[in-house]
Amino acid sequence: MAEIRAEEPASTISKTFLIKPKLKSKPRSLPQTPESKYWSSFKSTKIPNLVSSISSLSFSPSPPHLFAAAYSASVSLFSPLSLSDGDVSSSSTISSFSDVVSSISFRNDGLLLAASDLSGLVQIFDVKTRTPLRRLRSHTRPVRFVKYPVLDKLHLLSGGDDAVVKFWDVAGESVVLDLMGHKDYVRCSDCSPVSPDLFVTGSYDHTVKVWDVRVENSRSVLEVNHGKPVEDVIYLPSGGLIATAGGNSVKIWDLIGGGRMVYSMESHNKTVTSICVGRVRKENDGAESMEDRILSVGLDGYIKVFDFGNMKVTHSMRFPAPLMSVSFSPDCRTRVIGTSNGIIFAGRRKGKENVESGRVGNVLGFESISEPERRVLKPTYFRYFHRGQSEKPTEGDYLVMRNKKIKLAEHDKLLKKFRHKDALVSVLSRKNRENVVAVMEELVARKKLLKCVSNLDSDELGLLLTFLSKNATMPRYSSLLMGLTKKVIEMRVEDIRNSDALKGHIRNLKRSIEEELRIQHSLQEIQGIISPLLRIAGRR
Repeated sequence: MAEIRAEEPASTISKTFLIKPKLKSKPRSLPQTPESKYWSSFKSTKIPNLVSSISSLSFSPSPPHLFAAAYSASVSLFSPLSLSDGDVSSSSTISSFSDVVSSISFRNDGLLLAASDLSGLVQIFDVKTRTPLRRLRSHTRPVRFVKYPVLDKLHLLSGGDDAVVKFWDVAGESVVLDLMGHKDYVRCSDCSPVSPDLFVTGSYDHTVKVWDVRVENSRSVLEVNHGKPVEDVIYLPSGGLIATAGGNSVKIWDLIGGGRMVYSMESHNKTVTSICVGRVRKENDGAESMEDRILSVGLDGYIKVFDFGNMKVTHSMRFPAPLMSVSFSPDCRTRVIGTSNGIIFAGRRKGKENVESGRVGNVLGFESISEPERRVLKPTYFRYFHRGQSEKPTEGDYLVMRNKKIKLAEHDKLLKKFRHKDALVSVLSRKNRENVVAVMEELVARKKLLKCVSNLDSDELGLLLTFLSKNATMPRYSSLLMGLTKKVIEMRVEDIRNSDALKGHIRNLKRSIEEELRIQHSLQEIQGIISPLLRIAGRR
C-alpha cells in the first residue's frame, strides 16, 4: 500500500497559465485648460423645491446684485452673499400673480422689478417693499417677455403671443408705440447697451427684428432670419453684434454690416432655450483682463461657454435635467441656471483677494494675523450719515443742493385757497398791472371773473374801474380789458348811477377812450398820407 501511495504524485498532470499584464488606465478626461478651471471654480449650490420650471432669471444691476427667479405664479428674490454660507432660502417672494410668470427684468438702478405673466398683464414692483406700483394691461394674449432698457428708466418693452411689441410709458401706464411686424409669437427681446432707442426682438416666425423708437412709421429698421423659431436674443457688449438662439444653434449677427451672419455655433443636441453674456478673467503677460463669453443652455442639459472672439467652445458642463434659463451677475461672481423641474443651480466664485489671503493664512496650519484695515465709509453704513457738516464731499459723492423756497404773493396764496374775489381785490390794491392781468386771465380760465365782478362792493368796484381807466387802452392788454370794461358797465349799471364816485371813474374811462380814439384817427391820417408816397418811391 505504501508503494502505491508513493507513485500517485508522479501521475499528476501540471498546467501553467499565462498572466495578463496590467495595463495603465487611460485618463478619462483631458487636462483642464485655465478657462475650464475658471468656470469650474464656481462653487455650485442647489436651490430645490421651486414647484415648477424656472422660466426666467435676472440679476439686479446694483450691488449686492440680488437675483430674481420666476416660477409658477411667483417671483423669488435671492441674495448671492448667502450662497457662500450655504443658505438657499429666498429673501422675499412676490406672489401677486393670477397666472404663470413668464419673464422678469430689473430697472437699471435695481429699485424696480418688472414681471409679466400669461394672463397678458405686466406689473411693476418696488424691490424693497414688494408692493405693485403699476399694472400695465394692453396685450390680448399671454405676454412672453418684459424688458427694461439699459439706459432708460421711464419706459418698458413687452411682447407676447399677440405678435405685438409694445413700448410703454411706465409712469403714465400707457402704450407709446405698438410695433407690429412679426407674424407669430414674439418670445424674446433685448435692449441696446449703447442707445436708449434701439432694441431687438425674436419670434417664432424665425425672424429677428431691430427696432428704433425714433422711426415714425413703427417699422423695423433691420431684419435677419435665424432659420428656426427664436427662443432668445441678446446684444453683445459692443452694441454692434447680436446673438440669437433657436433650434440647436446659436448664431452671431453683425448689425453694422447690414445683418450679416458672422458665425453659427451648433454644439447643442437639443433646442437652445436661453443665452446670456458672461465674463472670464484672463492673464496675458502678467496683466489681467476680462473677456466676454456667450453662455448658452439647452434641453439637452448642457451649458456651453462660447468664445465669440476666437469662434470656439471653451467649456461645457452637464446637469441632470433640461435647462430653461441662465443668467450671470454684473460683478462676475455668480452664475445661476434654472431647470425644468424647479431647481436652480447657483454657482458662487470666491474673489481673488479672498483666495490669496486664505493660501497665506493657512501655511503650516497657523492662521495669519494681520492688522484690520480701516473700513471706508459708504452710504450703506449708518455712520456715513453722521459725519457732520464740516465733512468735505469726496469725488464720488452726489451733491444735493437745497432749493430756495419760493415766496408766494398774497394773491397767489388766495388763489390756492380758491378765494377768487379776495385775490382780485388784493392784486388791484397792489397796483401792479402785470400781476392784475395775470390774475384776471387765471380767473377767466377758472370761469370765475364775472362772478367776482358781480360780488364787488362800491369801494372794490372803484378800484377795478380805476385800473380799467388807466390800462384799458394799452394795446398790450386791450383785448382782455376792453371786453371786461363792457361787461362791468352792463352788470353794474345801477350801482354806477347811484354813486357819484363811480360816475367819476366812468368819466375818466370815457376820456381815456376818447383820447385813444383821437390818437388812432391821427395815425390813420398820417398812414393815408405816407402810403401813396411810399408807392411812388417804390416804382422808381
